[in-house]
Amino acid sequence: MNTTLRTTSGTVYLVGAGPGSLGLITVRGVECLKEADLVLYDYLANPAAVEHAPDGAELVCLGHHSTGRNLSPGEIVDRMIAEARSGRKVVRLKGGDPFVFGRGGDETDALREAGIPFEVVPGVTSGLAVGSLCEIPITHHDEASAVALVTGHERDDKTESHLDYEALAAFPGTLVIYMGVTRVAKWSQALIRHGKAPDTPVAIVRWCSRAQQQMVRSSLKTVTDVVTKSGLRPPALFVVGDVVKRSPQLSWFAERPLFGARILVAGSADTSRKLRDRLAVLGADVISQPAVRITEPADWAPVDAALDRVEQYDWMVFTSGNGVDRLVQRLFDRGEDVRRLGCVKLAAAGSGTAERLARYHLHADAVLGQFHLESLAHTLVEVAGGHRFLLPGASRGRQALAEALATAGGRVDQVDVYDSVDVDEPNPDVETALSLDEIDWITITSANTARSLVRLYGDGLRRAHLASISPMTSAALRDLGYETAVEASPHTATALVDAILHCGRPNR
Repeated sequence: MNTTLRTTSGTVYLVGAGPGSLGLITVRGVECLKEADLVLYDYLANPAAVEHAPDGAELVCLGHHSTGRNLSPGEIVDRMIAEARSGRKVVRLKGGDPFVFGRGGDETDALREAGIPFEVVPGVTSGLAVGSLCEIPITHHDEASAVALVTGHERDDKTESHLDYEALAAFPGTLVIYMGVTRVAKWSQALIRHGKAPDTPVAIVRWCSRAQQQMVRSSLKTVTDVVTKSGLRPPALFVVGDVVKRSPQLSWFAERPLFGARILVAGSADTSRKLRDRLAVLGADVISQPAVRITEPADWAPVDAALDRVEQYDWMVFTSGNGVDRLVQRLFDRGEDVRRLGCVKLAAAGSGTAERLARYHLHADAVLGQFHLESLAHTLVEVAGGHRFLLPGASRGRQALAEALATAGGRVDQVDVYDSVDVDEPNPDVETALSLDEIDWITITSANTARSLVRLYGDGLRRAHLASISPMTSAALRDLGYETAVEASPHTATALVDAILHCGRPNR
């Protein structure tokens, strides 16, 4: 019986995360992550991929045996079975493809035996991705009509090798060797001993598809010395064959303008995701730090009351894209749509907020060219006298604007359409990267994010260049004793990326 068709309360998804780049996970893989209750992910899977999981999902990094992984393969299977039996949707996220040196067969055998429904989602294996990302034509009409994927490190408990080095040495194509760093002398010498030409070109590629991707060339006879002298560590692949000679010194992947730059993206999950995607396309290695969490307000009653009488207001003023999203979503939840706002003028702080309104086909009647409260207040104060204003936004903020409008004779109501809550604990990986001067840029997208980051990391922020999205954010940083290296203009995520791109990777 096909266990994937049984109806039970829990399911396991074995998902290939691809070679490392977040953009190379499949659409189906993302769909599974979005439905997960528990994600068990390997160290080779890009940790940013788990951000596709919903709020409240349990995220467990399994690490690697060399760093003290606390679960053995058998214990991982037991955990998957137990969690599925309790009714949870479990995603087992693996680097590459689950069935290419990923123990996928062992895990599906155990799940089938236990009667657990499962699905296997293929991933792009690094042995194939390396060709496109390093421009090594692993198949070529003149050089190689076949590719062999080979392990360079068989299990230690095997009594005999399953590798036929005589056949591999005579293989009429390209060899791609996984997990070969620690046993490089063994497999390279075995190939030469069985007839492979010592001068056969070899490309060593570390962290394939990541921003820190590194490629080193050698020959079969020198590869051991090259690995030793360069200090190359796993994860790395070895491409063995004449096709290596056809690759350029610098591939398209490594020529991208931010290749190798490491950038910490901080803020709400939505904003961070947009920045991360744009920066990653340009070659940056992006780390996400949720400095704030966007949550529903404690009570929707004041918002509902304001919407019930929205025709009594002259202006509705949005100071952030999150405010736009949350108010419109509340309209939808009430069974209404944006037509409900047709009776009120809309003001947007900055072009980014205006663009968010435009997504819902709402036109901003006033857009402030400079995203700071003084400019916003000045523009609206001119029409404030005798008018009523509704300010939907976060549970903190907007006081200066409200006071300026009230002083000018306006009647102001503020409602919380979302809560902006500080993250309590620093990310230890971020702390380590800052201490080692491994972060080039930190993007800061709000005053609240600035305050949260300073609270979490303090002087560690001085070890990187700060990129601010607006004058308001820059002012908050200055008040805290920190200077920005760049400020976006206009004050949007796209302009913030452009500002970093203009400077490139800073010299330290």
